[in-house]
Amino acid sequence: MRNRPGHTLSRVLVPLGALLIALFVLLPLYWMLSSSFKTQYNVGASPPQYFPNPISTSSYRAAFSDGFGGFVINSLVVACCSTALVLFLGTLAGYAFGRLPVRGKYPLMVGLLMISVFPQIAVIAPLYLVMRDIGWLNSYQALIFPYTAFNLPFAIWILRNYFLGISMSMEESARIDGAGVLRTLWSVILPQVTPGIFTAGVFTFTACWTEFLMALSFDFGKKTIPVGIASFGTQFTVPYGAYFAASCIAVLPIALMVIIFRKAVVSGLTAGSVKG
Repeated sequence: MRNRPGHTLSRVLVPLGALLIALFVLLPLYWMLSSSFKTQYNVGASPPQYFPNPISTSSYRAAFSDGFGGFVINSLVVACCSTALVLFLGTLAGYAFGRLPVRGKYPLMVGLLMISVFPQIAVIAPLYLVMRDIGWLNSYQALIFPYTAFNLPFAIWILRNYFLGISMSMEESARIDGAGVLRTLWSVILPQVTPGIFTAGVFTFTACWTEFLMALSFDFGKKTIPVGIASFGTQFTVPYGAYFAASCIAVLPIALMVIIFRKAVVSGLTAGSVKG
């Protein structure tokens, strides 16, 4: 069977397809990285430079001179606080939906699924009025709590499906030994759902790190990275070098998280797709 034409063709097409996908993903990243080390004149040179010559860090200096360091700090505060809240609440809710007898469980899960696909732009105006009336505009909490609300349903679904794959015998043994619900969750269940927690955490952090619409609408003073990059330049100048440099720095935390937690993320997605 290995000598069949179809098998030989698949051995050629599969690596070729993987190579094309890799090039499709990596070439824009390479162009962004190489352009960030070009001078402002060479970024838009014709013919284009495929390798920066000379190598310059002027674009990075220009980005930080425009306040990019503050944008990074704001994004870190908002993304880390939102992710921590989502994981805390999502773990408790996912455990309740997956392991405990909750009345109206399935209508609530359907409602969470509907919230997760609800367009953000439909609630921007009401949320803006609420934030204005309670005095939260231009503050971190104006972004932390909406980000938590919009990312929580996804985390609950991921973690619930993961909780469903754990044997009930271990939980019953813990309860026989006198452990309560929270003690059982902390000591017995959580160590087994670590991949699911990492998966929800990585996706939540990425969503908060890259969100633009709410950050633009609610936070005029404490700009996050997407809004800060959009504010570069003036009416008559477009600093492409600063755009590329800031984008490289913005991509770095997400790339590191994916590289470090890649096995946990893949395991968590796989478990969430086949259980429940």
